[in-house]
Amino acid sequence: MKKFVNDPKDYVSEMLEGLALANPDTLTYVPEYNLIMRADAPQDGKVSIVQGSGSGHEPAHVMSVGKGMLDAACPGDVFSAPPTDFVYETVKRVASPKGVLLLVNNYTGDRMAFEMAEELSQAEGVTVRTLFIDDDVAVQDSTYTVGRRGVAGNFFVMKAVGAAAERGADLDELYRIGENVNAVTRTMGMALTACTPPAKGSPLFELPDDSVEMGVGIHGEPGRKREKLQPADAMVGELVSAVVEDLPFVSGDSVALMVNGLGGTPIGELYLVYGRAHRQLTDIGIEIRRSYVGEYCTSLDMAGASVTLVRLDDEISELLAEPAEIAIRVF
Repeated sequence: MKKFVNDPKDYVSEMLEGLALANPDTLTYVPEYNLIMRADAPQDGKVSIVQGSGSGHEPAHVMSVGKGMLDAACPGDVFSAPPTDFVYETVKRVASPKGVLLLVNNYTGDRMAFEMAEELSQAEGVTVRTLFIDDDVAVQDSTYTVGRRGVAGNFFVMKAVGAAAERGADLDELYRIGENVNAVTRTMGMALTACTPPAKGSPLFELPDDSVEMGVGIHGEPGRKREKLQPADAMVGELVSAVVEDLPFVSGDSVALMVNGLGGTPIGELYLVYGRAHRQLTDIGIEIRRSYVGEYCTSLDMAGASVTLVRLDDEISELLAEPAEIAIRVF
């Protein structure tokens, strides 16, 4: 393993420290709870939005904290859910009079941590609701989940509810918006290589040089099938078809299209993937109105990509177009 790592057990804390030092005017770091929060949170006039999961998926979610998106994120160790007390202490610190919305990717450990933190917070009089995100079409259940997994499509939920929260929407309205976005968002990914967690020091799973994992999870969970490496058009076509057929998306739909890198794929290859996906969607009469290409929800250094589609309506389009200011980019 060749990585910029000191002691693997300090990997997450040292990453978060660096993130905070690079953004001293906008982010606050609370080391004892792995907490990254907006420097101006909480605000009396807005619901606070919190997301969290295991580390290793950056820029999700700690690098998505800022105006127009998250108010806080509290990751666990690499590929591990945050402890309940991390989530609970985060909720307490960002709780506003308008309440807190917890966004949770659908993994068993994350569900348990956030649901328990929700109960503890409510017992102390905090108004809080939890919304689960499950956009992955690859498998219905996996090693980590009960039901579908939450993957890169969670960015569209974060962006929509974050924008609405800045406008002053109440907690029930934000929950409605988040549910609506999740309901029309679908994702599927594939791996070209395995990833290497710092604490393990070797690849998380075995994948022969001539094979790919179609439908892989962002923690390296098995997907739909393992198949032989093919030309890019064939592999991307398989991803797009799986996503389109699931909702289903149909001719006449307007969509947002995201091509997300899993951590180890060059940006040039991601744009190649985008080009093939764009052509395939256009050929069947689907209009692409918003485009996203880059790394949004990764799996450490895994080579691979995922394709996400969101069916747009006037409300979702308007919220996605709102400005945001976060550590990695301006949306």
